[in-house]
Amino acid sequence: MTSFFDSFPLGGLRLPNRLVMAPMTRARAAADGIPNRTAAAYYAQRATAGLIVSEGVQPSAQGQSNPYTPGLHNDAQVAAWRPVTQAVHASGGRIFAQLMHGGRVGHPDVVGYHPVAPSAVALKSELFTGPKGRRPAPVPRALSTAEVRGEVRAFADATRRAVDAGFDGVELHGANGYLIQQFLSSNANLRTDAYGGSVAGRIRFAVEAAEAAADAIGADRVGIRLSPGGTVWDMTEEDVPGLYGALFDALAPLGLAYVHVLATAEEELLVALRKAWPSAFILNPGGQIGPRPGDQESGEHWLGLGADLISYGRPYLANPDLVERFRAGLPLREADRETWYTGGDTGYLDFPSHQY
Repeated sequence: MTSFFDSFPLGGLRLPNRLVMAPMTRARAAADGIPNRTAAAYYAQRATAGLIVSEGVQPSAQGQSNPYTPGLHNDAQVAAWRPVTQAVHASGGRIFAQLMHGGRVGHPDVVGYHPVAPSAVALKSELFTGPKGRRPAPVPRALSTAEVRGEVRAFADATRRAVDAGFDGVELHGANGYLIQQFLSSNANLRTDAYGGSVAGRIRFAVEAAEAAADAIGADRVGIRLSPGGTVWDMTEEDVPGLYGALFDALAPLGLAYVHVLATAEEELLVALRKAWPSAFILNPGGQIGPRPGDQESGEHWLGLGADLISYGRPYLANPDLVERFRAGLPLREADRETWYTGGDTGYLDFPSHQY
């Protein structure tokens, strides 16, 4: 029986256990995308995870979604990330940067850019814009075919910058309603060129972004996160088994380090995707569907179904020592939702590890 505490080879890394800290927005960066000064301590506290995936990092200024999120699109941001990655490595950890392009989940009040997307279809939602509060999502500008290729290059450029900043690799955020999933969707992507219409067209952007990242730093340092059938940010996907079957078939030959899947589809489909995937399969049980999402028992359930690694998000907020708590059978603390995105160290650094 596979255990959380078994080691696992991931690309060129040897993970000491099978627990992954999932990416979580903390909204504590400066307005210029510089990570906050205490991010090094925050991530180092959690370095006993087999792998840490960072909060979503915008690969370009155009790609910023939420206010106060960090970037990897200029030299100053790269320099600011180096103490973070060094602190994680000094504490014995491994860390990938999650590259997250918001697409239509963005607002001009955040960075001064009008959001871009596969098609000019607005969210039926309000977005938090910072000091101006919540504002209706604008109609995004549809990318031209040439501009789509430019967004692929933006992912590749940020991938190189991530390695320059000391990250062990990158994860492309293809889940939760952001740009890559917008191309996969049938309601946000109404294109009639090579990046829309058929299943082959709708998966093309995801595949090209993964290819570009793999070419930039090597496929064994690149992962991708997906949420099959996920409906976050008004997503609709037609024929989810067919869409993701085709996407997995197209991604498999690239030799990526892993695919990171949220439990947003029925168990039968997720098990089929696991069987179709040739490298590491990370499962996050905290999706919309799944047995008791987010607890240890749920993770063990998915290990038994063939997942190689299990990622946890919210449990890592208040339990930086989650590996040790699972090992010792200790209860988990709950983080106060009011501190998730409020800035400062409260709810960020003030969760000491248990004395083992």
